[in-house]
Amino acid sequence: MDGTNGIPINRARRSSSRGHGSSRARRGSFTPMYRRDSNVSTSSFLDEVEMAQDEMFSGPMGESVPTSVTSFAHRRGRADSTASFTYDPGEEEQQVLLPPEDESAIQDDESEIDFGDEDSIDLEAGELRLLRSDSMRTEGSNFGPGKRISQKIYVANEDLTIVVAAFRTSTLGFAIYTIICVLTLGLGYLLLRWLPRWQNQWGEFVIQDVDSKEYGQPLSTVFGSAEKRFALQYDEDYDPILEDLRILDYRYMRFSFHPLKDKFVLSNSWKDPTWTNVRSIRVGITGDEKDNRELVFGKNLIDIKEKTIPQLLVDEAFHPFYVFQIASLTLWSIDAYYYYAACIFLISVVSITTTLIETRATMRRLREISRFECDVRVLRNSFWRYIPSSELVPGDIYEVTDPALTHAPCDSLLLAGDCIVNESMLTGESVPVSKVPATDQSLRRLNLATSSVTPEVARHFLFCGTKIVRARRPQDDKADEAVALAMVVRTGFNTTKGALVRSMLFPKPSGFKFYRDSFRYISVMGGVAMLGFVVSVVNFVRLNLAFHLIIVRALDLITIVVPPALPATLTIGTNFALSRLRKKQIFCISPQRVNVGGKIDIMCFDKTGTLTEDGLDVLGVRVAQKPSTRFSDILADAISLLPRAGYERDPSVQYDFHKAILYTMATCHSLRAMDGELVGDPLDLKMFDFTGWSFEEGEQRSGDAEDEEQGGISPSIARPPAGMEYDLDDEDKNSTTHSPIELGILKSYDFVSQLRRASVIVRKFGTPGCDVYVKGAPECMKEICKPESFPSDYEELLAHYTHRGFRVIACATKHIKKLNWVKVQKMKRQEAESGLDFIGFIIFENKLKPTTTGVLDELSEAEIRKVMCTGDNILTAISVARECNLIDKTAHCFVPHFSEGNYQDPEARLSWESIDNSIYTLDEHTLTPLPPPAEDDASLPYEISNLRNYSLAVTGDVFRWLIDFAPSDVVNRMLACGQVFARMSPDEKHELVEKLQGIGYCCGFCGDGANDCGALKAADVGISLSEAEASVAAPFTSRVFDITCVPQVIREGRAALVTSFSCFKYMSLYSAIQFTSVSFLYASASNLGDFEFLFIDLALILPIAIFMGWAGPFPTLSRKRPTANLVSRKVLTPLLGQITICVLIQAITFIAVRKQPWFIPPHLDKEKSNIENSENTALFSISCYEYILSAIVLCVGPPFRQSMAHNLPFVVTIIVALLFSSYMLFEPPGWLSRFMQLTEMSWDFKVFLLVLGVGYFALAWISEHYILPRLARFLGTLNESITKKSKVRKQYKLILEEMQSLQ
Repeated sequence: MDGTNGIPINRARRSSSRGHGSSRARRGSFTPMYRRDSNVSTSSFLDEVEMAQDEMFSGPMGESVPTSVTSFAHRRGRADSTASFTYDPGEEEQQVLLPPEDESAIQDDESEIDFGDEDSIDLEAGELRLLRSDSMRTEGSNFGPGKRISQKIYVANEDLTIVVAAFRTSTLGFAIYTIICVLTLGLGYLLLRWLPRWQNQWGEFVIQDVDSKEYGQPLSTVFGSAEKRFALQYDEDYDPILEDLRILDYRYMRFSFHPLKDKFVLSNSWKDPTWTNVRSIRVGITGDEKDNRELVFGKNLIDIKEKTIPQLLVDEAFHPFYVFQIASLTLWSIDAYYYYAACIFLISVVSITTTLIETRATMRRLREISRFECDVRVLRNSFWRYIPSSELVPGDIYEVTDPALTHAPCDSLLLAGDCIVNESMLTGESVPVSKVPATDQSLRRLNLATSSVTPEVARHFLFCGTKIVRARRPQDDKADEAVALAMVVRTGFNTTKGALVRSMLFPKPSGFKFYRDSFRYISVMGGVAMLGFVVSVVNFVRLNLAFHLIIVRALDLITIVVPPALPATLTIGTNFALSRLRKKQIFCISPQRVNVGGKIDIMCFDKTGTLTEDGLDVLGVRVAQKPSTRFSDILADAISLLPRAGYERDPSVQYDFHKAILYTMATCHSLRAMDGELVGDPLDLKMFDFTGWSFEEGEQRSGDAEDEEQGGISPSIARPPAGMEYDLDDEDKNSTTHSPIELGILKSYDFVSQLRRASVIVRKFGTPGCDVYVKGAPECMKEICKPESFPSDYEELLAHYTHRGFRVIACATKHIKKLNWVKVQKMKRQEAESGLDFIGFIIFENKLKPTTTGVLDELSEAEIRKVMCTGDNILTAISVARECNLIDKTAHCFVPHFSEGNYQDPEARLSWESIDNSIYTLDEHTLTPLPPPAEDDASLPYEISNLRNYSLAVTGDVFRWLIDFAPSDVVNRMLACGQVFARMSPDEKHELVEKLQGIGYCCGFCGDGANDCGALKAADVGISLSEAEASVAAPFTSRVFDITCVPQVIREGRAALVTSFSCFKYMSLYSAIQFTSVSFLYASASNLGDFEFLFIDLALILPIAIFMGWAGPFPTLSRKRPTANLVSRKVLTPLLGQITICVLIQAITFIAVRKQPWFIPPHLDKEKSNIENSENTALFSISCYEYILSAIVLCVGPPFRQSMAHNLPFVVTIIVALLFSSYMLFEPPGWLSRFMQLTEMSWDFKVFLLVLGVGYFALAWISEHYILPRLARFLGTLNESITKKSKVRKQYKLILEEMQSLQ
């Protein structure tokens, strides 16, 4: 491959010769690589894009000075980059929808891209959806002027669109580029490095190699059975041989070139077509198969690539910031500013060294988190051997019970034995999870192309990186295996842990415009500098100065207007905020999100474990008693539920259902015994503790076993406590043999979120029949229970408890008289969970955390909207929401239900009714309240009186229907008014966050546990209350497990945001003041002295800028929010006003000093500037006051930051600077005057300068706080009246105003 873009392009090892080789190369094995007319030299791939610095840990630094981003070989595009985000504008409306049948995690299309009619995507403008537009497939190459063939791939689970583009090199273009680089002494290279979009439409920086290797294996060994079926369309009896394997690695994702489809295909979804039978795959693979699969999938390592120290140094040195610094240092040295240049050089060296140290530490930490390697006992070529885990490939069989194996080395499927694993690394919940062996049916269900593993397969799936708490060999005597076995299905970065590490390396862009706008402003200032350059050159030519002095002096203006320290000062507020958050046990891995936290409009909360305590206590049991079919009173303990002695029992009550619900609590759970203690779901633990029983774990069998051998003969057993060993009913039957009660769990069906229930088949030892016990959500019981088994007050009692915030679990049972072991194992779940008798409720109380209500009240006072997003019952969620003031206790809460159809029916209709009185309803189209019918009873609970400030509570199925089928205005109104979202699945939580962002909200999410990971990643600010490693998927992690972290993050975000603006305005004003001083002095060929520059930059500006950001956040959240738009009248008008005032003060000084009788004019020297003159001394003195006093004017206090009085370092710095500046003005000793090159001035003029400084401060203060803000508003009003364009407002505000107008 040749390079034409002026960037070194590495040669692909085999592609080059094939691309331009013989006819055999074009028509032989290489033919499928391109369309027949493409004539392309080689494939290319986008690796780096313009200023691609958004990786993890970059933070604001990634937008300004170079930081740890340079440590990674792979980079991502900035939010506003056009590289690889180009789409065909004619195809916007064609959305790529994931196929429901396989939920493919990758979509791709190929398109012809027209250079001349290209649009780009601004991610910050919310146009990401356009990336998914489906281009029309081209049937052949159409290379012509301005055309190229490309493949666009959307990776759904990464939310990433990438483009693979074939290209033709240009000898002429490469020659021109080389000439430009040489003639500009490398400047052309730097510009194209910084602005790659100038080279081509994609804006690539490095051309990625396509690695080609000899392969010679069937197509299905790379692309799986689905691709084999694709090949059969060409030849029904042939699985073609893939002679060459072409591989592309990008962002640690591997793509393989499919010769028949003529495109690259993501290779993380491969599944061996032979994986159909559990027994047949236990034999493992051969050494040859291992070698072939390692070629396709690579090593089983999550190894982050590092750059060497020299590479890091080069990247740092080539960053625009340091290139500008080097140019400035050279200029200052030529101008004999040796002391100043030396100081700046030392500071730059320290900065680069610190950056490199931090970068290395960051890389080391990431590698420690991600890299894992150990020895694994593997079955290869029918022999067991130990190999490094890095050599595992899909299809390998390894031993799980090896004591040395502490973590799952890859994504695997358990084939024999059972395991208990801790998946907190992935889910955030430190709840041990039991894994059971896979069956043939679950093996067939395994679909690695989906973005997540289905619950049915997850119970057999060992996720890479999860801790193996316990592994046991098969307990069945008939089992062939003496160890627990697992089969490798995914390795390296293709694993779930690999995807998690990728999310750390390449987080989604924050969409925050401040840093981008700041550099736009710098560009404008650069334009001002160029204007000053031209004016200075003209003036110096007029003064007939030496040519070298003209050039040096004019270029010096540019270094003054664009302050080199500006990018670094933008991060000061963020760094101080991060430090304060760490002290409060809140940790952040994405520093740029701190500022985003200051803009939060809405905060979503999970309920259990976030708003409420983690643990649930059993309040008691309400049994559906027989024969009355009425609920019993609340039974608060196991003795009350089932009395031990016959005389303690009520003779009018049949205790069969009491016994059944006790047996349900003792057997229907997911608990496992480990080191003599039970571990598992906290709710199951509380429920089992309520019974007082003991539990002996057997071998856990899968719920899908199909024959006796797979079933096993070692069930788990539950036994009653002492005093309840015998069943009184057995004694009443005068049984000849009395054996203690032992309940054997023959089969269990795990909890499935879609079904919302779990069940077990239990045999009481000594009896021929079996019992099915089911527990789950009360809503699902009517589908599986006999109608006559429900008490008449079922709904009323359920509403009674859920309205009061209790969590209710319903129980059901049925008895099967004769059922042997084989039939139990073959019984389908639908068969077991049907025709049941409802037996009662288990009631749990979930208490609010002590801090919850106070925090939510604080957010309400700040007018930050609060939303609950939970998987719990909707009435329970509403009750908790009212209790903690998340929704108004005095206002109606409307809940929708389907009056026609269901959530799968596009024609369904919703009815919105108040939970307090159903005659109060909402209009189904506008979602505004309808007046209640006059003839009905409109009475309400005494506290419900507010119909105007109503809220909505929505269940997951209704949310799904609204998103899929409802009109967009109804969806938007639901999003704008919905306060409680209940029975939400993890995917629905994720989607809710994205929909809220879609109507203009800056959305935060706070939660813990497995169900929140997707939403935490999708939110603008995600705060995890988990210490687990999965919390790295959220920008913030709080180790204080309550929601007090939320207002702290918002307060710190607001403080950091206004600090960034203050520092930016201050540094801009500093450069304007110095530019003004130098411009005045240039009029007479004078300038500031070396040590005057040094004093201003190091003694004044540096400490003031640093300590300006020292102030902490204001303790109270205000309703007012800080602006985040730098290019706005609200920011630029005051800034330009302050610059005008500074120029005015210096102009007065310049004019006044020239009129003094003692005035010492500058001596015109054509070879060097004259420093010691009255103009210099006067302008230097007044500018010192301006530098110091402008910091006070621009230092923001309440309502976002603490007042200046609390910022002691800043106050001390200001006082010392003022005293020393006044000392230099009034009584400087001789040595100081000589050192600073100051001249004598009269006492009266010195007083005049002091008064002028005070006057400047008064004018600047009044202007900043009173005049200039009003001027900005006036200009805004004037602009609207002239352009007839009103201010662009967020969509959710317009929706709410429209709804209020309809009431």
